[in-house]
Amino acid sequence: MSEEVKKFKVTVDGQTVEVAPGTTILEAARAIGGKSVPPAMCYYKPLETSGGRCRTCLVEVSKGSDADPRPMPKLVASCRTTVMDGMEIKNLQSEKTQEARKAVTEFLLVNHPLDCPVCDQAGECHLQDLGYEHGLERTRTEFERRTFEPEDIGPYIKLHMNRCILCARCVIAANQLTEKREHGILFRGDHAEISTYLNKALDNDFIGNVIDVCPVGALTDRTARFASRVWFTKPMDAHCSCDKCSGKAVLWMKGDEIIRVTTRQNQYGESEEWICNSCRFEKKELSYWTIEGPRHIDRHSVISLNHYQKPQDEPVLLDNFQAKQLSEKDEAEANEQI
Repeated sequence: MSEEVKKFKVTVDGQTVEVAPGTTILEAARAIGGKSVPPAMCYYKPLETSGGRCRTCLVEVSKGSDADPRPMPKLVASCRTTVMDGMEIKNLQSEKTQEARKAVTEFLLVNHPLDCPVCDQAGECHLQDLGYEHGLERTRTEFERRTFEPEDIGPYIKLHMNRCILCARCVIAANQLTEKREHGILFRGDHAEISTYLNKALDNDFIGNVIDVCPVGALTDRTARFASRVWFTKPMDAHCSCDKCSGKAVLWMKGDEIIRVTTRQNQYGESEEWICNSCRFEKKELSYWTIEGPRHIDRHSVISLNHYQKPQDEPVLLDNFQAKQLSEKDEAEANEQI
């Protein structure tokens, strides 16, 4: 019989959880859930070697372990740091963490155009969420933003390099989902950019998934470009018969019209299953799909707020006739008591 692996006890913002050795701090925080989970712009669990680039998931380790209780001298990237038994982490409870996250957000927005009013990613953009939570009212930079010339990478995917934060998710996804490498990060430093080899179009059967892994609006769907705001559409779980992928997807509909098709994602915006280009770009008619029902959006966004449900603690408003009846009833009871 194999010996049972001892689990490590980890505490995040005062909440303790037991995880297997080798688990990262970010995954341990996700096991707890709630607001103690650090944000992540580059880490993507289904993609190997992702993470360690954006630094939005920085946390403070106030206790290294039971064996060595000394705190770590600097903030660490939770997506790349593995836990130790007895480790204590501060995320929301750490002022240093919040200040660092605010500074990282400011750095990410240094060259970002902030064109949310025209960006198709608005409403489901992770950088937009960080900007509202940690952003400054005005920029402190005086130089011009970094800009790039438009580049055509095919009929289905629109590349807007000015919005890119170089998280490398799309490059890692393409390396793992396609047989040959067609695009990557060119140059270094402030000149680094996502581009294809000699302006080659991205035409692999699964290359459309780079749209879903992009946390900002750098890669968007050409077939749904400027068609509708995401909060005006209704996400519906659906499936179809496909010989390339599972055929399980989310249809973003406006009435009976399919605006766009995406993968099914969890509350952290990570795809559960990849879909092919045929399901994503070509099957825009309801006859191809079997509707399963509305998609519940777990991630906090304007989409998840579109639930037409009455809050339980909402006060009940009465009309004038009901209010008059209640007031007469109260007055009669008061007279009886006198």
